Amino acid sequence: QVQLVESGGGLVQPGGSLRLSCAVSGNILRFVRMGWYRQAPGKQRELVAQIFSGSTTNYADSVKGRFTISRDNTKNTMYLQMNSLKPEDTAFYSCNAIHWNGGTNWGQGTQVTVSS
Repeated sequence: QVQLVESGGGLVQPGGSLRLSCAVSGNILRFVRMGWYRQAPGKQRELVAQIFSGSTTNYADSVKGRFTISRDNTKNTMYLQMNSLKPEDTAFYSCNAIHWNGGTNWGQGTQVTVSS
């Protein structure tokens, strides 16, 4: 069974940075697409960033230029580097992975709070 384990969330001041990690059990190359989603209280879950097996990336307009998604195949880990954080980035962040066979996996999530 695939396990995705997020880490790196926490409390940070506006303008600060955090790096989220999503550690995958087994070979990360099994997944054709991986992504970070977030959900704020009272709002729908939204896709923040995604990365495909060929390393193509996409970002939500709200985070372009501030967030960077990446994956380290040698460590079986995906990252989300978040810079210039804003209070509106406060949300519960989860990683998602789609297997080549179509199966979808989710991590347990991590809370990010941006506040002074």
